Amino acid sequence: MSTDLKSKFGHGAAKVLRLKVPGKEQADPVTRGESTFSVGTFETYSYVEPEPTAGEWLAELVPSWEQVGLYFYRLFPFLAWITRYNLQWFIGDMVAGVTVGAVVVPQGMAYAKLAQLPVEYGLYSSFMGVLIYWFFATSKDITIGPVAVMSTLVGNIITDVEEKSPGIEPHVIASCLAVICGCIVTFMGLARLGFIVDFIPLPAITAFMTGSAINIISGQVSKMLGETADFNTRGATYLTIINTLKHLPSSTVDAAMGVTACAMLYIIRAACNFGAKKQPHRAKMWFFISTLRTAFVILFYTMISAAVNLHRRDNPAFDVLGNVPRGFQHAAAPTVTGEIIKTFASELPAAVIVLLIEHIAISKSFGRVNNYTIDPSQELVAIGVTNLLGPFLGGYPATGSFSRTAIKSKAGVRTPLAGVITAIVVLLAIYALPALFWYIPEASLAGVIIHAVGDLITPPNVVYQFWLVSPLDCVIFFIGVFVTIFTTIEIGVYCTVSVSAAVLLFRVAKARGEFLGRVTIHSVVGDHNLEEAKPALGDADHKRSIFLPIDHTDGSNPEIEIDQPFPGIFIYRFSEGFNYPNANHYTDPLVATIFKKTRRTNQFSFTTPGDRPWNDPGPRKGQQEEDRSHLPVLRAVILDFSSVNNVDVTSVQNLIDVRNQLDLYAAPRTVQWHFAHVKNRWTKRALAAAGFGFATPTSEDGFHRWKPIFNVTEIEGQSSAAAHAEIVTNEHARQATAHGTDIESGLKRNSHTVERETHGIEESSGSSIGDEDKLHRDLRDSKAYRGRRKVAVVQGVNRPFFHIDITSALESALANSPEKEPAGNENA
Repeated sequence: MSTDLKSKFGHGAAKVLRLKVPGKEQADPVTRGESTFSVGTFETYSYVEPEPTAGEWLAELVPSWEQVGLYFYRLFPFLAWITRYNLQWFIGDMVAGVTVGAVVVPQGMAYAKLAQLPVEYGLYSSFMGVLIYWFFATSKDITIGPVAVMSTLVGNIITDVEEKSPGIEPHVIASCLAVICGCIVTFMGLARLGFIVDFIPLPAITAFMTGSAINIISGQVSKMLGETADFNTRGATYLTIINTLKHLPSSTVDAAMGVTACAMLYIIRAACNFGAKKQPHRAKMWFFISTLRTAFVILFYTMISAAVNLHRRDNPAFDVLGNVPRGFQHAAAPTVTGEIIKTFASELPAAVIVLLIEHIAISKSFGRVNNYTIDPSQELVAIGVTNLLGPFLGGYPATGSFSRTAIKSKAGVRTPLAGVITAIVVLLAIYALPALFWYIPEASLAGVIIHAVGDLITPPNVVYQFWLVSPLDCVIFFIGVFVTIFTTIEIGVYCTVSVSAAVLLFRVAKARGEFLGRVTIHSVVGDHNLEEAKPALGDADHKRSIFLPIDHTDGSNPEIEIDQPFPGIFIYRFSEGFNYPNANHYTDPLVATIFKKTRRTNQFSFTTPGDRPWNDPGPRKGQQEEDRSHLPVLRAVILDFSSVNNVDVTSVQNLIDVRNQLDLYAAPRTVQWHFAHVKNRWTKRALAAAGFGFATPTSEDGFHRWKPIFNVTEIEGQSSAAAHAEIVTNEHARQATAHGTDIESGLKRNSHTVERETHGIEESSGSSIGDEDKLHRDLRDSKAYRGRRKVAVVQGVNRPFFHIDITSALESALANSPEKEPAGNENA
């Protein structure tokens, strides 16, 4: 379909539907008051900024075939580096993989106990997590497997479901939960929704982790002490702590195995840290010793247990793990039914949030530390697929582990393939060590959990930094911690996310605008005063105007007196976006300030008291109306859109209402609206559709005559001044060589050519003088385009009230103001 046919069809449809097509009323370029020159050269030498179309928007959304191919290619990031895998990388991965494997085996079993599952399920989850993740990984450091917080959440869900439906086995509930969470997270990753995690701020994450860690520790102390009293260790944290202290007398010999194991872990770590400080050249050795402390302690207390209980398997001296099946005895397709899903549907959002928060927060943190960037959406695919496939071998929900990720990073991991090495270590443990696992003391495992989870508690110094950076974020942190302690982990998750979202909306809705004033500043070199700096500055003019908040809210020197740049002209800056939540919060102070600092154009517009509006009833009887004749009339409003990226229907309609309100206030004049720093084309289109971007017509004579002020710049490339000079010089050098004359004489003979080219007009020597040459001369002789360079306007001349900066907007407002303010009134 041709362009003309499309245009005719569009205008016909608009006429039938009675649509008011924007821009039609500005069809005649002269009616807007442009100068004759700008109209005459409008299409030839000026730039008309095209408006974005719905077709362009759809084209941006619809991917090309190349983008589709890249999408599927990026689903498997290992393809980018696996072909260049080398021996040096393998050695680093081998060391890191074995080191993490030695940690993940005892931790996996311990965390399975938190999930109310037999310990082998922790090994199954650990194996599947590290084996599958590397296919989809964009992080070399992250280690997927059972984690304390997720395991505790799974244990709470299993406990609740068993109370509602006693016939469902715990591992069936856990595997079904893993599959459903995996489906949700995988969909989010494939849909590239990883940015959702960015809406959860750091204080909320740290509050959730701290509260959860305190909850887990309080629940494990009773087991570490071997208390025989039966009470709920999965309720509110404060109740668990009270009950643990209340039943201390019921502690058994298990406390010797638990407390000493926990103490040994802390002692070994402290000793290794001390040794690393005293012997920096052996820091790597001390690190590996510290890393293997968990495996060493478990082996040590397993040996003690074996020596004590070797002949007491029927009646051990203290609680032990007991029988652990060899191999993948529970491998089967997970049972996923609507009945099972109903039992934990209310806890599903919390489980998904925990999966996302822990993994993305950890992977982003270590990515920044090790100088690489992760893809959050791809990471969601990784943990989603892991939880989808894990239950087929008996796994339960798994995500990124902070402690094991830190160990893996410090061990010198080179690629995600280290997970395969860890998987081999776990596989060996599953098949070779089940007989040894029988003797592991339960209290020692509780000590391992307490030691591992203790690192999740936010140190006081970090909280203090929160206070220094943002006191409100510090308050959010404590709210999240206290709610988790006095309720449950699930409620703590919902609370931190909700409070963070509420604070974000509050900040958006309560965004403050600020009025700006112009200040003339001078550049000063170093600590010299202005007079001493002048020789160093040279002859260049280093004086320029800047715009600062009138009320010094930016912290500028209060001794500087900042006032409105010119009477009746207001410059207003939006501090954040301009959308429906904060539209009124921006414009209400704008209108109130304008009414306060200006007067009506026609002060006698109310002839009788009945003509006055109810909200401006005037003075009481016997009193005279306030004399406002000394105040200026309203002329123009300049809006700084530097912080505005998008607008919506509500915010634009709000501007229209304010414009109409101020036009009534300034009648019979109309207020001119200028916009600076409008960077988004769709925002320009929205404002233009509402009638902004050009002079506002009056009810009496339509558009008044106004002077267009545009910003121009040199056209770079082959048309730049430097390129022209080089071409001219080379041409004269060639002619001088050909005719046997020097360059200077050649320049003299071709002075006419030089004169024409230095004005930026490219003319061939054989061209005839016609209409095009006349336009060239008009452009050359114009003051706006006069110079030695070829120039072009920076922004479109079809929307002359959209300006590149505040200075341009102010110049345009002054040039088109009906009344000029005396020069002495300018505040510098």
